[in-house]
Amino acid sequence: MISKRILVGLTGQTGAGKTSVSDYLRKKGYPVINADAVAREVVAKGSQCLLDLVLAFGVDILQVDGTLNRRKLGDMVFTDHSKRKTLNRITFPYIQEEIFARVEELQQQGTSILFLDAPTLFESGTHKRCDRIVSVIAPPEIRLERIRCRDHITAEQGTARMGAQHPDGFYTSRSHHVIVNDGGLPELFAQVDQVLTELNQLVSGEGA
Repeated sequence: MISKRILVGLTGQTGAGKTSVSDYLRKKGYPVINADAVAREVVAKGSQCLLDLVLAFGVDILQVDGTLNRRKLGDMVFTDHSKRKTLNRITFPYIQEEIFARVEELQQQGTSILFLDAPTLFESGTHKRCDRIVSVIAPPEIRLERIRCRDHITAEQGTARMGAQHPDGFYTSRSHHVIVNDGGLPELFAQVDQVLTELNQLVSGEGA
């Protein structure tokens, strides 16, 4: 039986529907730490993390007001593996420090099931500190249409972003639970409910 208080890593490919899953979990009353939100906070204007990024990528990644130009940095790293590795090497330690401070605080408050929504859960090594892993995947054509509408980008840009991520098998082989989001929201939420049932069984000692 695993701990009465478990940290569940929630990850998946861009456009797979992870945000919809996170929103549903919150509506069901489960706390969700959003790693992307934390990542935005640690690169705030004047932060040490932002300074480290400027030293690595140059002042061109800054807006005129001194804040990070996320789209410009994103375009740089999505098409260059070495730059993406540099970005991760710089930002992951800052992000993890803040994430696990929040995890500890919530668990001390008695939270039994806590979710960490992290698109780079495996790349950052954060999965090693999770008790369970849930991955959300979807067919490439569905994902492409979603991210084009969401981010207002071209098909070429969307394909490049998708190409920078892992295939389905990477997630399915490393996860305890896999949600396939290839239908509507009712079908998606039904899968989430099934995962929640299994997680609650683990917490109560009924699961393996």
